[in-house]
Amino acid sequence: MVSKRAEWPDQALVNSQSLHGLLRIDERSWHRLKGNRNRRAAELLSAALVQLLGDGDVSDVEALTQQALGWIKGELKDPGCPHH
Repeated sequence: MVSKRAEWPDQALVNSQSLHGLLRIDERSWHRLKGNRNRRAAELLSAALVQLLGDGDVSDVEALTQQALGWIKGELKDPGCPHH
Protein backbone atom coordinates (compact mmCIF):
# COMPACT_ATOMS: atom_id res chain seq x y z
CA MET A 1 0.00 0.00 0.00
CA VAL A 2 1.34 3.43 -0.96
CA SER A 3 1.48 6.10 1.74
CA LYS A 4 -0.79 9.11 1.25
CA ARG A 5 2.32 11.21 1.80
CA ALA A 6 3.58 10.10 -1.63
CA GLU A 7 0.82 12.25 -3.17
CA TRP A 8 2.54 15.45 -2.01
CA PRO A 9 5.69 17.08 -3.40
CA ASP A 10 8.85 15.92 -1.63
CA GLN A 11 9.35 18.98 0.57
CA ALA A 12 5.67 19.74 1.26
CA LEU A 13 5.58 18.29 4.78
CA VAL A 14 8.91 19.79 5.82
CA ASN A 15 7.92 23.19 4.44
CA SER A 16 4.53 23.09 6.15
CA GLN A 17 6.24 22.24 9.44
CA SER A 18 8.61 25.18 8.96
CA LEU A 19 5.69 27.49 8.21
CA HIS A 20 3.84 26.29 11.30
CA GLY A 21 6.98 26.91 13.36
CA LEU A 22 7.03 30.50 12.11
CA LEU A 23 3.31 31.07 12.75
CA ARG A 24 3.04 29.27 16.06
CA ILE A 25 2.50 31.61 18.99
CA ASP A 26 5.20 30.77 21.51
CA GLU A 27 5.03 31.40 25.24
CA ARG A 28 6.98 34.67 24.94
CA SER A 29 4.47 36.12 22.47
CA TRP A 30 1.33 34.56 23.90
CA HIS A 31 -0.01 37.53 25.85
CA ARG A 32 0.67 39.94 23.00
CA LEU A 33 -0.85 37.79 20.23
CA LYS A 34 -3.47 35.62 21.93
CA GLY A 35 -6.33 37.91 20.89
CA ASN A 36 -5.13 38.53 17.33
CA ARG A 37 -7.79 36.77 15.25
CA ASN A 38 -5.75 36.50 12.06
CA ARG A 39 -2.66 35.25 13.86
CA ARG A 40 -4.62 32.63 15.79
CA ALA A 41 -6.37 31.49 12.60
CA ALA A 42 -3.09 31.26 10.69
CA GLU A 43 -1.53 29.21 13.48
CA LEU A 44 -4.45 26.79 13.46
CA LEU A 45 -4.59 26.53 9.67
CA SER A 46 -0.87 25.82 9.46
CA ALA A 47 -1.29 23.10 12.10
CA ALA A 48 -4.14 21.62 10.05
CA LEU A 49 -1.92 21.65 6.97
CA VAL A 50 0.85 19.80 8.82
CA GLN A 51 -1.68 17.18 9.93
CA LEU A 52 -3.11 16.83 6.43
CA LEU A 53 0.27 16.45 4.74
CA GLY A 54 1.57 14.17 7.47
CA ASP A 55 -1.25 11.64 7.22
CA GLY A 56 -2.83 12.96 10.40
CA ASP A 57 -6.31 12.06 11.51
CA VAL A 58 -8.99 13.71 9.36
CA SER A 59 -10.98 14.65 12.47
CA ASP A 60 -7.97 16.60 13.78
CA VAL A 61 -7.65 18.44 10.47
CA GLU A 62 -11.36 19.28 10.57
CA ALA A 63 -11.27 20.42 14.20
CA LEU A 64 -8.29 22.71 13.62
CA THR A 65 -9.89 24.14 10.49
CA GLN A 66 -13.22 24.74 12.23
CA GLN A 67 -11.49 26.45 15.12
CA ALA A 68 -9.56 28.65 12.67
CA LEU A 69 -12.83 29.59 10.97
CA GLY A 70 -14.25 30.54 14.36
CA TRP A 71 -11.37 32.98 14.86
CA ILE A 72 -11.68 34.36 11.32
CA LYS A 73 -15.42 34.96 11.75
CA GLY A 74 -14.93 36.52 15.17
CA GLU A 75 -16.96 33.78 16.85
CA LEU A 76 -14.02 32.79 19.05
CA LYS A 77 -12.22 35.12 21.40
CA ASP A 78 -9.50 34.61 23.93
CA PRO A 79 -11.08 33.90 27.32
CA GLY A 80 -8.18 35.57 29.13
CA CYS A 81 -5.83 34.14 31.68
CA PRO A 82 -7.48 32.96 34.90
CA HIS A 83 -4.43 34.03 36.93
CA HIS A 84 -4.40 37.70 35.84
